[in-house]
Amino acid sequence: MHTLSQLKSGDLIGTQRLSLSENLTSFPLEILTLADSLEILDLSNNQLTSLPKELAKLTKLKILFASNNLFETLPEVLSECENLEMVGFKSNKINQVPENALPANLRWLILTDNQIEVLPDTLGERPRLQKLALAGNNLTELPLTM
Repeated sequence: MHTLSQLKSGDLIGTQRLSLSENLTSFPLEILTLADSLEILDLSNNQLTSLPKELAKLTKLKILFASNNLFETLPEVLSECENLEMVGFKSNKINQVPENALPANLRWLILTDNQIEVLPDTLGERPRLQKLALAGNNLTELPLTM
């Protein structure tokens, strides 16, 4: 586990894995200083409701976990993260999964324990998808594309 003060002081430059859990209510833009190295970002156990467009600047990012936050919509910026393969938004308040929120290289999608009723057809257009966790939602059917 890392701290926001470590991030702000520059102590984490070059790190490949960052885990921040400090009841954050907004995305610390200092994370962008790790764009040249960051592959795994864990923002679980905070109070986040959104992610900034600047997240796409983390071009090496492969894994993003944001479980136990307050997201109501899966952030559309995820689709702009070119190397993002694993996405985990377990135990949020997600009730919307926009068509254009899913990364092209998606392999794992964990949306367990949310309030999702409908999934977009684009989910079935992710040929690399290997793991899909949807338990604890309000789904009655999966997209026909699957």
